[in-house]
Amino acid sequence: MNKNDKIFVAGATGMVGSAIVRALLEDGFTNIFGNYHKRKPVDKSCINFEQLDLTDQLMVEQFFSEIKPAYVFLAAAKVGGIQANNVYRAQFIYENLQIQNNIIHQSHRSKVRKLMFLGSSCIYPRNCPQPMKEEYLLTGELEYTNEPYAIAKIAGIKMCEAYRDQYGDNFISVMPTNLYGPNDNYDLENSHVLPALIRKFYEARQNTLPFVEIWGSGNPKREFMHVDDLASACLFLMNNYDKKEFINIGWGEDVSIKDLAMKIKEVSGYEGELKFDPTKPDGTPRKLMDTSRLKSAGYSPSIALDEGLRMVYQEFEDNHATLI
Repeated sequence: MNKNDKIFVAGATGMVGSAIVRALLEDGFTNIFGNYHKRKPVDKSCINFEQLDLTDQLMVEQFFSEIKPAYVFLAAAKVGGIQANNVYRAQFIYENLQIQNNIIHQSHRSKVRKLMFLGSSCIYPRNCPQPMKEEYLLTGELEYTNEPYAIAKIAGIKMCEAYRDQYGDNFISVMPTNLYGPNDNYDLENSHVLPALIRKFYEARQNTLPFVEIWGSGNPKREFMHVDDLASACLFLMNNYDKKEFINIGWGEDVSIKDLAMKIKEVSGYEGELKFDPTKPDGTPRKLMDTSRLKSAGYSPSIALDEGLRMVYQEFEDNHATLI
């Protein structure tokens, strides 16, 4: 990528998209486009924002026809935690398929030089061997609670592969692990486990609550990666990886939900108890990425979990009024 190339970051107002924008700006890119749908971004000074509903085929077609981006990061998606995935099943599969179909097809039609599709570790089978290698895709049943989202992401991978096979498009796919960091979602109804725990511990300390309730048994293990590490990996792969096979992006180590809660408890300074609710779903028992392909390509992350938790908790503490 050249510094003056037109780059479209789909989902630029989200946690992942905004991290990619930050990484691009820090690397000297100046011609960056992003989208917003209903709520305008607070700061539009560093990037060209277009009002664009990515589920609307005609709007996406017009955008690509007018802007003609050279590179596309497809980081837009309808996302959420276990509860949101399980309750809004139709919305998760419909909206994600629409977004992917529109952007990937219009990238082909407008002759985008390269597109990166960002998926999710939930594409792997519920009882997948650990760590999860890329070749384990479609070798078993998916986790029911996030099956619609996972199917949409699998379709995105296969769509990129098909457009490469039929048309020769340089479309690549990457599968990030569980992410956290700036611009995360702290809504207790729709957020992922790490930001939900940060908010719970913060509010428990502020209100001197006797305990913090945590969904599930605490036994499932999850891998977490700071979103700034993901963004730097995406830029690295956009410049250095052109193969058909999708590639995992992760830290390479995991932690139980109970241990994660203990880490956040320590960072927050909360002194009460932890209460686990085993009547709530645990989700997939374990999700650890095999990152051998990423390391072989020449990239390794740098923000360890303990350091990242301190960073993100401090950010939440400083800005909680605007984050919840």
